[in-house]
Amino acid sequence: MSDTAEEVEFPYDEQEASLSDKIEALQERLEVLESQNEEMRDKLLDANAENNKYQQKLERLTHENKKLKQSPLFVATVQEVTDEGVIVKQHGNNQEMLTEVTDELRNRLDPDSRVALNNSRSIVKALEDETDVRARVMQVEESPGVTYGEIGGLEEQLLEVRETVEMPLIKPQDFETVGIEPPSGVLLHGPPGTGKTMLAKAVAEETDATFIKMAGSELVHKFIGEGAKLVRDLFQVARDHEPAVIFIDEIDAIAAKRTDSKTSGDAEVQRTMMQLLSEMDGFEDRGEIRIIAATNRFDMLDRAILRPGRFDRLIEVPKPNEEGRTKIFEIHTRDMNVADDVEFEQLAAMADEASGADIKAVCTEAGMFAIRDDRTEVREADFRNAWSKVKANESEDDGVSKTFA
Repeated sequence: MSDTAEEVEFPYDEQEASLSDKIEALQERLEVLESQNEEMRDKLLDANAENNKYQQKLERLTHENKKLKQSPLFVATVQEVTDEGVIVKQHGNNQEMLTEVTDELRNRLDPDSRVALNNSRSIVKALEDETDVRARVMQVEESPGVTYGEIGGLEEQLLEVRETVEMPLIKPQDFETVGIEPPSGVLLHGPPGTGKTMLAKAVAEETDATFIKMAGSELVHKFIGEGAKLVRDLFQVARDHEPAVIFIDEIDAIAAKRTDSKTSGDAEVQRTMMQLLSEMDGFEDRGEIRIIAATNRFDMLDRAILRPGRFDRLIEVPKPNEEGRTKIFEIHTRDMNVADDVEFEQLAAMADEASGADIKAVCTEAGMFAIRDDRTEVREADFRNAWSKVKANESEDDGVSKTFA
């Protein structure tokens, strides 16, 4: 910063200084004062901005403090509207109770309406009937980007999935002409990495149906009734966006064989499964909704979910044979710069017992070997080294030592 106005000295005594010298000194002092004024203005602006920030923070904290002081409200579902009052079931503890309600609010309530209760368990207001946000976000807006041409070695399984899921949506008149109901769902089972999820993604890509994906583990919740409610909301989202395809991965998480266990956790899982069974073959017409489920543990599934009418087709997705492995190698190397002497048949014979996921990992690792050697071309030796690395990792995971060619 420049000198202050007090530090600016006149060159001569005031009596002896000429008028021009005085004017020059005054101008210099004026410039100093203007500079100081500009600095003070900047500081004032900074202070105002800081003050506004603290004011906003104060308003937010005041609002939060006010909310914390308010009495909590509890969500409940109306079971029945009677002359004595309204019977509601509170969420979380599944407790049913009879509560009073004003005449104006009574006229707006129907069974299954959602309401808010206060500490006295009186109905404060009616809530909008809306599906759980977790169910809505499971809807796939973007295309998965997997086509039927990217699936190798599963021609028979692909045909059955298309007949079960795609044809009823595209050509429903064919089933009406023959006089049969289309298959309601398909269950894909087999070892991990064999392409069960890719089959479901390909269906979503090739059809105009709304694709809704979820994992069975996402339906297991801490609070009583939450899993069953999410299942209901999931199917409601599908009904609101027909035609729709629901893909349930890891269905064994909620559809395992029922036991005599009395723990609340097991009871909640079984309650969720019963809701799923009800949605699959309940009294309401399911409409243009098809279900695809996948599991690695077919032996764990409850018999109730396997009977016809729920999953009409049980399709095993095994590991590919040598011809299938050859096709999968060709699919995953389409965009790779592969040497001319690479024989996919030999690679398929080398990768015995490999799944589709294993082959994809081999192709990726082979490319990494080429990059590591500063090459732009992937050689056969890279694929062989990659296969050895992938199998070594699997052996460590399984805790078993194996020898591979």
